Amino acid sequence: MPVYAIGDVQGCYDELRRLLDRLDFDPARDRLWFTGDLVNRGPRSLKVLRFVRKLGDKAVTVLGNHDLHLIAAAEFPIRRRSKDTLSKIYGAKDHEELMHWLRHRPMMHYDGDLDFVLVHAGLSPQWDLKTALAAAAELEHMLRSDRYRKFLKRMYGNQPNRWSRKLSGWNRLRYITNCFTRMRYCDRHGRLELSRSGKPGHRDKKYLPWFRVPERENKDLRIIFGHWSTLGPVKDRNIFPLDTGCVWGGSLTALRIDKNRVERIKNRCKQAQKPR
Repeated sequence: MPVYAIGDVQGCYDELRRLLDRLDFDPARDRLWFTGDLVNRGPRSLKVLRFVRKLGDKAVTVLGNHDLHLIAAAEFPIRRRSKDTLSKIYGAKDHEELMHWLRHRPMMHYDGDLDFVLVHAGLSPQWDLKTALAAAAELEHMLRSDRYRKFLKRMYGNQPNRWSRKLSGWNRLRYITNCFTRMRYCDRHGRLELSRSGKPGHRDKKYLPWFRVPERENKDLRIIFGHWSTLGPVKDRNIFPLDTGCVWGGSLTALRIDKNRVERIKNRCKQAQKPR
C-alpha cells in the first residue's frame, strides 16, 4: 500500500491535485499523510479542507499553526489578519462541520510499522516518544473538549520556552502547542527561540535548528515535518523536512515512505504569495 507524506499545502489546491495526479493517487489503494497547514496564504483553502476531509481515513493530517489560527479566528474575529486568505471558510455553508473536523485532527501521528513520526514543526528536544505522544494527547483532548474556546484565547504567546514536567495549566498547553506547530530554533539547552524563522547560518551560533540540539531525546525517531520553508536540504539522520515553499512559488513535495528507501517527488508551484 503506497503511503505518501505531503508538505504544507497552505490553500494551494490546484498544486495539490497536480501532485496527486503525478503520483497516480488512488484513494482505494494509497494513503496520504499531511504535515499540517492545509490552509492560509494560498487562494483555495476551503477547497483543500473539503478535499482532505472527504478522504476520510485514507488521509492523516496533523495540525499546524495556520490550522490552529483558523480555528481561533473562526471563533474570535478579533484574531483575523489582513494577510489571511481564510474569508471564504468563515462564510461557507459547511463552516461548522469543517471547524469541528479540524479540531479533531491529531497534533502528532506515529506509525510503528512504518517507523515514522509525523508532526507540523517538530518535537521538543526534551521529549522521548512516550512523552511526545502524551503531550499531543493532552492538547488534542483540550481542543476536542467543551473548553476549547478558553484555550484558544490563551494559545498565543512565546512563553514558557522550555519543557518541564512541572508545567501546568495554560502554560503547559501553550508550550506543547508551540513545539508542535511553531518551533524552528532552540538554544543549546533546548529553550525555544520563536522569533527566528530564516535559513540556518553561521552568524549566530547561539541558536540552532531544534533537531540539532545536543543530546536530543528523540534523535532515534524518524521525523517528518513541515513549517520551515526556508530550511533547505538537510543531511541530518532521521530528519525529513517537507515544506518546500509551495505558496511562495517553490514546490509541493511528497515523500513515499512505505519502501525501504524513501523517495521524494516534487512539483513546481505557481507563486501565490510574495515573502514578507
